[in-house]
This record gives sequence, structure tokens and C-alpha cells, in this order.
Amino acid sequence: MNELFNQRKSVRSFKADPIEKKELKEILEAANSAPSAGNLKARKIIIVAEKEKKEELAKAAYDQEFIAEAPVAIVFVALPKVSSHKYGEKGEKLYSIQDATIAASFAWLQTVDLGLAACWVGGFDEKNLQQSLGLAENEKPVVILPIGHST
Repeated sequence: MNELFNQRKSVRSFKADPIEKKELKEILEAANSAPSAGNLKARKIIIVAEKEKKEELAKAAYDQEFIAEAPVAIVFVALPKVSSHKYGEKGEKLYSIQDATIAASFAWLQTVDLGLAACWVGGFDEKNLQQSLGLAENEKPVVILPIGHST
């Protein structure tokens, strides 16, 4: 694990080479294996591979163009209502965010283990990103994780 942790770094330049479906499946399996409060999995994972949609993500993320450059971007979204049913306000304001965050962390570590690269993007205009992804007002984007082969 220490070796994996030491290999992990933020990469902001990607080759155009696609990610294999098997690799993406492994990344998503890792994300879905992440623990969550009450095992509610109060999160949504959105895969964005279309160039136009990745460009929208980049624009929502204050013009961080490398997001559009990556073959795929995965957006981790907190579902506060799911968590609040069991845990009330703490579930809404904390646990659902933690659920999305730890899933993103697991995905990033699996990405590195596969020899791929990623960057944690938490800087974005929430309303713009919600609109771009067609999210409901109560669905909170937490992380954009562009993934690809490092240049």
C-alpha cells in the first residue's frame, strides 16, 4: 500500500489513448466497494466520456481544460436525502459527502494501481456542474476525477 500511496500524484496532462473497458470496470468496482454510513451508499457515480460533455465539466471547473483532455472523467455526487432518512441533518450535511469522497478515493487508488493517472478536482461551480449533468438541486457534486494515461 505504501508503494501505491507514493505513486499517486495529481496529473493534469493526458494522452488521447482510451481507457480499456476492463480498467474502467475495475475502477468502478473499487469505488462501489468503498464503505458508506449505514451501507446506504448515498452517492451517485457518473461517467463522462463524450468530448462535448467533458468540455462542459472543464468550463464548470473554472476552465480546467485538462478535464476535457482526459479520455474519461468520473463525477462523484453526494445524495444527501438518502443519508438524511436514517441520520437526519448529520447524514445530509456530512455522511453523504463522506460517502462520495471515499468512493472517489478508492477509485483514484485503483486508477493508480492500474498504471493510469488522475487528478482530484474539487474546484467547480456547483450550480453549473449540476445543470451540465442534469442533477437535481439536492444532488451535490463533490469530485471530478479525470482519468487517463499520463503524458
